[in-house]
Amino acid sequence: MKEYRSVSQVLFGFLPEQTVDLNGRVWKVKDWVTFINRTDIDPQTIRKAIIKQAGPWEKSGKDGGFVSSLRKNTALSIVTLDEENGVRLEPFPNRAWVCRSCFRVHSDIEASCPCGKGQKKSNMYFVGYHNECGAIREPYVPKCKEHKQARVRFPGTSSAAEILFDCPICEKILRKGFGNVACDCGQGNLKFLPHRASSVYTPHSAVVVNPPDKEKIRILSEAGGPPRALSWVINGLVEDNIEKVKSSTESLRRTLKSQGLADEIIEKMLETAGTEGEVPQSENLSLSIECQEEAESQAVTLALATIDSRVQIKHLVEAVAEDNQLKRLYSNDYPASLSKAGLKGVDLIDKFPILTAQFGYTRGGHKPGEDKLTGFKSVNKAGYVIYSDLAQTEALYVQLDPKMVINWLRKNGFNIERGESESHCRKIILSALGNPSESQDEIHDTIEKLIHSYAHRFIRIASVFSGIDRNGLSELLVPYHLGFFIYGAAKGDFVLGGLQAVFETELHRLLNAIVDDDHRCAMDPACQESGAACMGCLHLGEPSCRHFNMKLSRNTLFGKTGYLR
Repeated sequence: MKEYRSVSQVLFGFLPEQTVDLNGRVWKVKDWVTFINRTDIDPQTIRKAIIKQAGPWEKSGKDGGFVSSLRKNTALSIVTLDEENGVRLEPFPNRAWVCRSCFRVHSDIEASCPCGKGQKKSNMYFVGYHNECGAIREPYVPKCKEHKQARVRFPGTSSAAEILFDCPICEKILRKGFGNVACDCGQGNLKFLPHRASSVYTPHSAVVVNPPDKEKIRILSEAGGPPRALSWVINGLVEDNIEKVKSSTESLRRTLKSQGLADEIIEKMLETAGTEGEVPQSENLSLSIECQEEAESQAVTLALATIDSRVQIKHLVEAVAEDNQLKRLYSNDYPASLSKAGLKGVDLIDKFPILTAQFGYTRGGHKPGEDKLTGFKSVNKAGYVIYSDLAQTEALYVQLDPKMVINWLRKNGFNIERGESESHCRKIILSALGNPSESQDEIHDTIEKLIHSYAHRFIRIASVFSGIDRNGLSELLVPYHLGFFIYGAAKGDFVLGGLQAVFETELHRLLNAIVDDDHRCAMDPACQESGAACMGCLHLGEPSCRHFNMKLSRNTLFGKTGYLR
């Protein structure tokens, strides 16, 4: 049997141990038949991204040693789909086949049914799963001891407890529901749901901005990339890309050290270069190690995303003649709308290289760290397989105004000093995030909720203006630098050029709509009382939001002390 699906559909919907509907039957994915091993993707970048994404499971002790193995440099095989060979499937459940005419249950698909109507049989579409170990099991169907037959009566709902099993001959009730079935792991009972329920299988992925080739990573790394990128971001991303930024003392120090020079020689060289005014000083920030690493990591993401293409509003202004009607639009209307929306800028990235890497799955809830995370093991069990797709799409990078963010934090009760300039404000916010204190976690969560809520509001409005289905857009957050990317998702109805058209002609209307359009929710007051975020106002589907719609609230934007008030 052959069925055809797009690469993006396979990446999200045909992963190992996932159940799927095909040709009127239920199947379970064994694995991709063959892979294409990606040697052009930097494995350490993927490793770091997955460790960060899987952190909640490590913290709760429900990752099965997955993160620890990654930290120990366990082998990673980064693969993409071989479209010529596809995916290997097996029927599942394979011992519970239901006659479509009389609903008798058979253990063999080839068995003849006593009803004699010769109808095809379908799988039992309910499965048992266990969130504590990640197991999936076929449901057991009891048979009448006298007549050796069983019939299933579906209630017309997704509730497994309402399913009724009886004998089609004597009509004796055999069981209601699937009973209390203990899992083989000994940690509790199985839960039964339709196989396509999100609780049965939730894939987990990391999204990485990856340059087209390793050469750019090497160049960035040898130049002492992270501190160089961080300095660029703190100073307002003035230069078009990271390659136009002069090396800082710290980046030059790392480069010289990688060449094996002694420390005293390095310091003398830096002193000489600094005296002659050739090397700018590094940013002097007192941050915790974790904050420093995260700030640099997010700065590197920005550097890699913009290294090949970045169109700013100033470029639009420069590209049109003085008598062109677009001149006023770009010079007056766009800046006014940016200010109104509390933004420092919006940039177009028309060559946005994004890697989606599926690293494991959970069964149960969606909250990170709540249920067991199962990593995709390689065939020989010696390492892990990362199922990936590398695509080049278009994106908008949206930056919040750091001065406005500080004023908003102060208005919400945080004791944080005012900044004199954009650079100073960014340093203040990073210092607030990186200095251990009772309010550090609260500030971090508050800023992340603001950035995340703004991104969701942006996607929901942008989908209307661009004519792109909402599920065709996705987000990538860089909260340490008060920004986020909105890009064409790998899964969804995305039309290349839609974001560019909005950026070049309707950005001011989009931003005005974000501020002025109705921000109430059809589910109020229930939505407002339960956090002010639901499917009616801010929630997005998978994979548009990989944060499972957590840390969202309309109040951060439109409450009494909201950012857009």
